Amino acid sequence: MKKTSTRLADGRELIYYDLSDDTVRDAADRRPLDTTVTTSEIRRDPLLGDSVAIASHRQGRTYHPPAGECPLCPSEGDRLSEIPDSSYDVVVFENRFPSLAGDSGRCEVVCFTSDHNASFGSLNEEQARLVLDAWTDRTSELSHLPSVEQVFCFENRGAEIGVTLQHPHGQIYAYPFTTPRTSLMLRQMAAHKEATGGANLFDTVLAEELAGERIVLESDHWVAYVPYAAHWPYEVHLYPRRRVPDLLGLDEAARTEFPQVYLELLRRFDRIFDGRDGGEDTAGESATPYIAAWHQAPFGTLEEFDGVTRDDFALHLELFTIRRTSGKLKFLAGSESGMNVFINDVPPERAAERLREVASS
Repeated sequence: MKKTSTRLADGRELIYYDLSDDTVRDAADRRPLDTTVTTSEIRRDPLLGDSVAIASHRQGRTYHPPAGECPLCPSEGDRLSEIPDSSYDVVVFENRFPSLAGDSGRCEVVCFTSDHNASFGSLNEEQARLVLDAWTDRTSELSHLPSVEQVFCFENRGAEIGVTLQHPHGQIYAYPFTTPRTSLMLRQMAAHKEATGGANLFDTVLAEELAGERIVLESDHWVAYVPYAAHWPYEVHLYPRRRVPDLLGLDEAARTEFPQVYLELLRRFDRIFDGRDGGEDTAGESATPYIAAWHQAPFGTLEEFDGVTRDDFALHLELFTIRRTSGKLKFLAGSESGMNVFINDVPPERAAERLREVASS
């Protein structure tokens, strides 16, 4: 992998990640852009104790542009985009409309490929490995910023999820605090550790799932399963067999095997709703919308979580779709949005069975 860092016309950082070591990146951003100005601030909810990012400047962000005006495609002739060069393998740049900025953290865009009509699931293993290397490198770099406490790499895929740019891409949020979701996990870990005399909660859960019926696929270095209390209709958790706190902790064997395992999971997600689920006709239905989210240990101190250290946390990826059956979405209505109590219409055991049924032959 070759890494080349440059600056866009408005001062934002852009980084190329290339498969070939002899690739030269010297194209300049020719757009007449003013310096980026953001209004992001973090406000803390006194009743819930969580944080909310207020970012009014995002109202003006690009919204469903025509394919010929995609800002994530390479620049070509007089059509200038966020990427100055005429091609790329993987590119990361600071978001022009960030939710977090300055002392409030940082937001980056990760473009998985220059092919506008591709998807992560259509990448080959070499391309997927390059994305993993980019995620890892950005996690390392962002963790050293003084304002950053937790790094979150994720992909939103599909208009149903709320994606406004169809080009295959993900994002990285570098938060100035430990997120509420991670804080809940850390509190559960601390309680389990105290109740069991030192057992690790992640190890306990993984061992129980390995002995059960919700395993979706296994390899030498990775395990994917539908959790016992899945929140979403089809939800898979992917863990390395060797517990590590973040992407930086993965060894070479796990990194090498990851593309094969992850690409297979994504391709199975695109086969779930192929007409066999409930017998419905899915002709013309779009590819399965999903969210893929990496959970990494915070880089700040964990003093408030009694006895828990960074090494106790288990890196894992959560992959889920809001589609509950062909042509029907799972909406977060009163119970979910109002009280954070999820109601799942698909039994996790059936979801795991379905995801095994659609395995690649």
